[in-house]
Amino acid sequence: MVVCRDCCCGSPKVTGVDHAAQTERLRAAAPVRVSDCLDVCDQANVVVVQPSAAGRAAGARPVWLGLVNDPDATEDIAAWARAGGPGVAPLPDILDLYVITPPRRRNAP
Repeated sequence: MVVCRDCCCGSPKVTGVDHAAQTERLRAAAPVRVSDCLDVCDQANVVVVQPSAAGRAAGARPVWLGLVNDPDATEDIAAWARAGGPGVAPLPDILDLYVITPPRRRNAP
């Protein structure tokens, strides 16, 4: 998993979120890398759930989630990661509300 923690994500600009606790909660479910800006500041806080080796073998791609500013959403992401994540476990319906398009795909023709 990758969590954005730069100019907007993980900063006081997103109020009411314990960013450190969110990162640690996700880290308890799966390996987490902290990234600089992922270039989707309007969707802060951004979490990218990457497929495991089994998920990649099944053809899964990373799933980008935005506006992850609620502890329940963090828990839903952690549970999905524990279940296997992209390509292994189906995306929980509630997380459909958080799926965003990665910036490189937004600008593609």
